[in-house]
Amino acid sequence: MARWKALPEELDPRVRQLVVRLRRLKDHSGLSLRQLGAKTGYSPKSWERYLGGRSLPPPEAVEAMARIGGDDPIRLLALHEVAAEAWRDARTDATAPEAVAAEPEILSAGAESARSPGRSLRIALVAGAVALVLAVSSAVLLVVELNSGDGEAAAAPLVSATASAPQSPTRTVPPYSCRLERIDGRWYAGNSRTQDTVLGDGHAGPEVAEAQCLLRRAGYSPGGVDGIFGPLTEKAVKGVQQRAGLVVDGVIGPHTWKALRG
Repeated sequence: MARWKALPEELDPRVRQLVVRLRRLKDHSGLSLRQLGAKTGYSPKSWERYLGGRSLPPPEAVEAMARIGGDDPIRLLALHEVAAEAWRDARTDATAPEAVAAEPEILSAGAESARSPGRSLRIALVAGAVALVLAVSSAVLLVVELNSGDGEAAAAPLVSATASAPQSPTRTVPPYSCRLERIDGRWYAGNSRTQDTVLGDGHAGPEVAEAQCLLRRAGYSPGGVDGIFGPLTEKAVKGVQQRAGLVVDGVIGPHTWKALRG
């Protein structure tokens, strides 16, 4: 797997999450930038900007990448909607020309010219759900910090990384625990058996708690096993990725899960 250059530090986390997902899909496809350009109708230089976090890809390019990489186009387009809002906010305050998204270089007429109203509505609804998940996750992190000075209190997960916001914000769930066992050559901690859920900063739920337990087993402290993906968890993930020779981006995907469960 080719090593990616580090993304700009000033890049908004919502844009970063989209770019990281696109990078993973490109790695999964095994295509070069030239081959990717031929299949999507966007030039290699355009994809170089998109995957480097220097330009926001148009939705048609995102959908094309989703189909090539075998991902859900609606889910990926929802991430694009959230990233586009963050990108517009950054452009409002930015003064550098680089902050303005460049027009894509079209190589062929194969790319779609516009999305249908029905699909746009579905994307908007999913994007709203994603934004709500991020907002509730931030609120959970704030409550934990207020109730525990060292940030390691066990908190009840209010939002799963793969589900929408809970029906009742007042429900109580017991703290997470680590019940490590090895099954068929893989480690499990009793919170989730996922192998490929993508987790990053702001996510919360049993999948995050599972990762935190496995990070502890690997010798990297994520802070408390609270089911909240915060800075300490991200730092621990980067440690595991660096040791395993993976892309060091602090985001848990299939390759990082394999390293944690191995």
